[in-house]
Amino acid sequence: MAEKETMDVTDEILEDQIEDAAEDQIEQNQAEDQDAAQESEVQDGEPEQEESVKKTFFKKKEKKKDKKDIQIEELTDRLKRTMAEFDNFRKRTEKEKSAMFDMGAKTIVEKILPVVDNFERGLGAVPEEAKTDAFVDGMDKVYKQLMKTLEEAGVKPIEAVGKEFDPNFHNAVMHVENEELGENVVAAEFQKGYTYKESVVRHSMVQVAN
Repeated sequence: MAEKETMDVTDEILEDQIEDAAEDQIEQNQAEDQDAAQESEVQDGEPEQEESVKKTFFKKKEKKKDKKDIQIEELTDRLKRTMAEFDNFRKRTEKEKSAMFDMGAKTIVEKILPVVDNFERGLGAVPEEAKTDAFVDGMDKVYKQLMKTLEEAGVKPIEAVGKEFDPNFHNAVMHVENEELGENVVAAEFQKGYTYKESVVRHSMVQVAN
């Protein structure tokens, strides 16, 4: 009987030890699971933290430029400005040069026009029977050559007779009553006017109908 009681006590002690061991094992497993979870969180956070560090590093690097790069940018900007100023200077110089050339050419044309007038007066005074004369024919050819040369240079006569009076091109020196012509129409031309490249060199002296 005593032996049976002893066995029962022994069984109870073993059961208690087994239960304690099982509880210890469960607690140990739970602790290991927690450690593993924490370690995983740390590992997952490392790439993001590393990426953030890289971005910050490169951002700082982008903001901070090298002195040589700054000097290159300044020199490039200065060169562009200089080239633009030179281009403007070149265009302005060409324009002024062209204006001076036109002004000089216009002055020469003004001096040649009286010669043209004399040619026209002389040829106009030649009698009809003398127009076949060799001298007259020669003067007529010289006159035509002169007019062709002036035309090629940009000199053109101003149209007057039969045109409406325009103070920009005509200079009215007389008025005449003429019912056949409309009012303010050029009836006659006393002296030809000329233009040089759309600029008036000399106004036409005309008679205007009222």
